[in-house]
Amino acid sequence: MKIAFTATGNNWDSKMDPKFGRMKMLMMYDEGTKELQVISNKENQEIEDGACLQTANKVIDFHPAVIITGNRPEQKALEVLKRFDIKMYVGAGEMTLKEAYEAYKADKLTRFDKV
Repeated sequence: MKIAFTATGNNWDSKMDPKFGRMKMLMMYDEGTKELQVISNKENQEIEDGACLQTANKVIDFHPAVIITGNRPEQKALEVLKRFDIKMYVGAGEMTLKEAYEAYKADKLTRFDKV
């Protein structure tokens, strides 16, 4: 299963980015291969409007089953993610990626799926 993280850096010790749309990095973790892929989100950090929706469309291209972030995204982005059956967990904004992954596995994050 693939898990997407909103991150400020490029490794497990990096802090989570609490923002979804304007996150600095998208980190994709493949639980099967144990591979952590770093994807810049620079183009969506700098646009004036629609960053959340553009980021949602970008995330879809990587086919995650789960997104872990700090805060919920805007409504339009949630609707897009829901259509692709991507589950979102929030509440990891103050954690490192490693801590967020461990909190997810221990069922300590909040699943956000209200559309």
